[in-house]
Amino acid sequence: MIQVERKTSATPAQVWSVLSNGWLYSSWVVGASRIRNVDQEWPQSGSKIEHSVGLWPALIDDKTESVESSAGLLVLSARALPAGTATVRVHVEKDGNGSLVTMDETAESAPIRWIPDNVQRLTVAPRLEECLKRLTMIAENGHN
Repeated sequence: MIQVERKTSATPAQVWSVLSNGWLYSSWVVGASRIRNVDQEWPQSGSKIEHSVGLWPALIDDKTESVESSAGLLVLSARALPAGTATVRVHVEKDGNGSLVTMDETAESAPIRWIPDNVQRLTVAPRLEECLKRLTMIAENGHN
């Protein structure tokens, strides 16, 4: 598991508002280039976001499913085939007047599962840090 965290002046409600809007997913998730569809129930468990990954015009259509959505915790099963599937957890907790947001990712399927953890950490941690930077910037500055 690879984990990063970021403090933000945004409240947990502001961060959760961004996470709850599936149409904003490609705005904060590095690699997701566009959203094709979001289940109306998002982010309830079992709901999905259909997205594309990659750089245009070489895009791959895929999806992310909410595995768990509870107070301050969103657990996702993120697919990016042919790379594989990963479990991503985003935890939001109150920190003073703002929030502490923690994000972790665990490779669940081949071929990314075959990559040694230390090598994954070199590539995944910076991507997760950028995801949190984007997420918190949107939450801090509003998305309406």
